[in-house]
Amino acid sequence: MRITQSGNVGMGTTTPQSKLAVNGTITATQVKVTQTGWSDFVFNPSYHLPSLSKTETFINANHHLPGIPSAKQMESKGLNLGEMEKKQMQKIEELTLYQINADKKIRQLEEELSELKNEVEQLKNNSK
Repeated sequence: MRITQSGNVGMGTTTPQSKLAVNGTITATQVKVTQTGWSDFVFNPSYHLPSLSKTETFINANHHLPGIPSAKQMESKGLNLGEMEKKQMQKIEELTLYQINADKKIRQLEEELSELKNEVEQLKNNSK
C-alpha cells in the first residue's frame, strides 16, 4: 500500500492517480454512490420520449444505445458507476413509458376489434 504526498492511496500500485486506486479486485457488501440529478425527468410532461424508430436507426448506425457509452469508450475511458447507474435508470424509465404506451394501444385495438366483430355479427344476422 502506498500513500502519496497529495493524499492518494494506492493498493497494488505505486502510482495512484486518484484518492483511492486499487490494482485488483475489490470485494464489498455495499457500495454507496452519491449522485445528484436523478433520471426522474423522464416522467415530466415536457420530456420528449425518443421514438423507437429513431432509437433503432441510432443502434443500427452506432451499435449501442443512445446516451450509453460504446464498448470502445468503456475500454478506453472506464466506467463512472454513478453516471452509468443514472443512464441505466433513464433507459429503464423510458422502457416503462414505451410499455405503458404499447399497453394503451393494445387495449384500444382490442376495443376496436371487439366493435368490428360486433358489426360483422350484426351484418351476418341482417343478411339472413
